[in-house]
Amino acid sequence: MTGSDIFDVIVVGGGPAGSTAAHDLARAGRKVMLLDRAGRIKPCGGAIPPRLIRDFDIPDHLLKAKIRSARMIAPSRKAVDMPIDGGGYVGMVDRDGFDEWLRERAGSAGAQRETGTFESYARDQDGFAVIAWRDKADIERKVRARVVVGADGANSAVARAALPPAGRAPFVFAYHEIIRTPPPGDPAAIAPTRCDVYYQSDVSPDFYGWVFPHGDSISVGTGSAHKGFSLRGSVTRLRQQCGLEHAQTIRREGAPLPLYPAKRWDNGRDVILAGDAAGVVAPASGEGIYYAMLSGRFAADACHAMLMTDNPRALAAARKRFMKAHGRIFFILWIMQTFWYRNDRLREIFVKICQDPDVQRLTWESYMNKALVRRDFMAHVRVFFKDLGHILGLARTPSRS
Repeated sequence: MTGSDIFDVIVVGGGPAGSTAAHDLARAGRKVMLLDRAGRIKPCGGAIPPRLIRDFDIPDHLLKAKIRSARMIAPSRKAVDMPIDGGGYVGMVDRDGFDEWLRERAGSAGAQRETGTFESYARDQDGFAVIAWRDKADIERKVRARVVVGADGANSAVARAALPPAGRAPFVFAYHEIIRTPPPGDPAAIAPTRCDVYYQSDVSPDFYGWVFPHGDSISVGTGSAHKGFSLRGSVTRLRQQCGLEHAQTIRREGAPLPLYPAKRWDNGRDVILAGDAAGVVAPASGEGIYYAMLSGRFAADACHAMLMTDNPRALAAARKRFMKAHGRIFFILWIMQTFWYRNDRLREIFVKICQDPDVQRLTWESYMNKALVRRDFMAHVRVFFKDLGHILGLARTPSRS
């Protein structure tokens, strides 16, 4: 290693969080290295809300589909449609192309891209972080940096090397299959502008299953924290239930997903986490792309502040900002998942509640804009008492005309 090997920041992991952090830091004039493993794609439904598209300047050509409604399927197979009013939509991306576009954007901003696998973290006698990694030829290389961003997934090797176990996020597992979209007129054809969500214990005992269209392909997947539950078997059953068992399988992917934001994102010296490594996947919904990119941006801002002030305490600002902005909604979603996903009786009630117009409007407004809807207090009151009535078996939900 020489003095020229010293980077301001090394970002480990080139998913949405790491690529965003590398892009923002490079644009700010920092010397950045982005280290990513080739060929690793996370299982993901691929939904991105309008807030993400606006805040992170995502071009329209990356959207494989524009979703204008969701359909919730109960254990009884009864379905509730939740249309997005007002002409809005949710974008759908294929993580293969989307993630690479983000990495290319970081490189265009000035980040030095490297393909390889992180091996270890240490500190040298000069106080710099030393990252050892293996390149595509399986040759070990080492580089130094003033700060390291660990954006290498829920089971983060950077977090294991640099943070105490108590600071890391617990995780579960998700699995999906990308299949070829049946042609129009095929009996197995699905609605190209609708996401289907399955709340059934045989699909997942503690989460849900999904069928999300991506234009010429479809993501069919599920997740669970139950170690004995077969995710692959669940997806097979889900494909059979939807009539998609004979569709061509393009690829299969599985990976851990965090359950809740980690208690610590930094080591108090020179390492900060982002994305799944920091635990920013929303409970109940499993949404992660927006929160990953936002955490990457906050991590980049914290790194920049540390480099400006030479004060490692600046790294703690990233988690504080994130939890101030989204901690409440994460807590509410955690309660929802803990309560409603416990058994099929409660899942049945949950899907029935989704038929309510107030629930639909508040849900979509919160999801699309990534903020709790505060202005309509009476709508929240109505939803609370309707929920209570359903739990006690006293209420009926009116049908949507």
